[in-house]
Amino acid sequence: MTKQTRQSEASDPRTNRILATLEPADYDALMLEASVVPLKFRKRLYSQDEPIDAVHFPLACMVSLLVTSDGKPQMEMATIGKEGVVGASEVLQVQPSMGLNLIQIPGDAVRIEADAFRKIIGGRPMIQKVINQHLYALMRQILYGAACNRMHCMEERCARWLLMTHDRAGSDTFPLTQEFLSHMLGVRRATVNVATGMLKKAGFIRYVRGQITVVDRMGLESAACTCYQAIIAVYNSLLPGASKQAD
Repeated sequence: MTKQTRQSEASDPRTNRILATLEPADYDALMLEASVVPLKFRKRLYSQDEPIDAVHFPLACMVSLLVTSDGKPQMEMATIGKEGVVGASEVLQVQPSMGLNLIQIPGDAVRIEADAFRKIIGGRPMIQKVINQHLYALMRQILYGAACNRMHCMEERCARWLLMTHDRAGSDTFPLTQEFLSHMLGVRRATVNVATGMLKKAGFIRYVRGQITVVDRMGLESAACTCYQAIIAVYNSLLPGASKQAD
């Protein structure tokens, strides 16, 4: 596959698993109001409790949903990539953002203005259904993550997070600083250094100048807790094709 082909696929709206599942009439209705936009690394889509002006369907990017305190990121609650949508539930309920939505992996997304999205959804129940299915899967991801933070060791949690990021990155190498990973996992940077050091020593990952490379995917899966497979199973049951296995 050439670089040009990869770039073309990354900008194809049907790269997003929700959009890909829609009937042609529903898909066309959304696309009439949509634009494909590039989202840069660390861009804030919405801050916590901020009104949402548009819905985003990630294509090649990944969004981290974090809770904040005093305006500072505290801990990641979930990640959303090409299997999902960002901001849809808040827009439909006319509510502010549940948390800080931050671009962790840069890339394209389909953007639809909030007012236009609400009008389209109002007459198209099948779009509403798949949005609700994604919201349920997202809530399950948050619940598994919360339990994982209490029950499993840092190395397992770190491996789980890296696997979920790898699934969405579209590449074995993706940007990640130790400081940012500490925010994702809600621990001190020194604790993250120990966990990533163990994974690196085992030969599962390589870390150079703010870039993580997954060297041994199967090894990394063996180091992760069962929460990773449980989360993937939920997405597969509700949104077929949403995981790496179906790519």
